[in-house]
Amino acid sequence: MTFREATDSLCDKVDHEDIARALGVSVQTIRQARLAAENAAHREEPADWENGLIRIAEERVWHYRQLIEKLREQKSGTRNGGKHASRDR
Repeated sequence: MTFREATDSLCDKVDHEDIARALGVSVQTIRQARLAAENAAHREEPADWENGLIRIAEERVWHYRQLIEKLREQKSGTRNGGKHASRDR
């Protein structure tokens, strides 16, 4: 994994499209549900939104866990005879 690949993975984000897809609604519905309740364009939250957000959060945890493991494995492999082994002496 290169530095660029690792930082891209670390900076990966969840956006309104991801939330809408997980909840089975439109992006516009997500945006309107996020508005203040007193705003005329406000809409109620999608049904079962808590479980949808939990699923997204769990996927992000898994994503970061995989990144951590890949970087640890790569670092360990580099120390054991890789091209940067001299740095650890």
